[in-house]
Amino acid sequence: MTTQTLTFAAARSRAHGPTTALWHAVEVHRAPADLDGACELTVCGTLARVTTEAHWPVSGVDVCSACTAAS
Repeated sequence: MTTQTLTFAAARSRAHGPTTALWHAVEVHRAPADLDGACELTVCGTLARVTTEAHWPVSGVDVCSACTAAS
């Protein structure tokens, strides 16, 4: 039996119109070292750029509530 560890990475979305940029969770199925800062599909369905400087969960008021609840 194989055990799979679920890992989340932090990703920052872009601000669009009246919305602000938010931190999102990205479910990672590969080594964190393989993340290259490209845009990834987040837990809530948004495209956001993964960052290796921040770790999920990110604290603050600019965090996606859907990603927080799902992770």
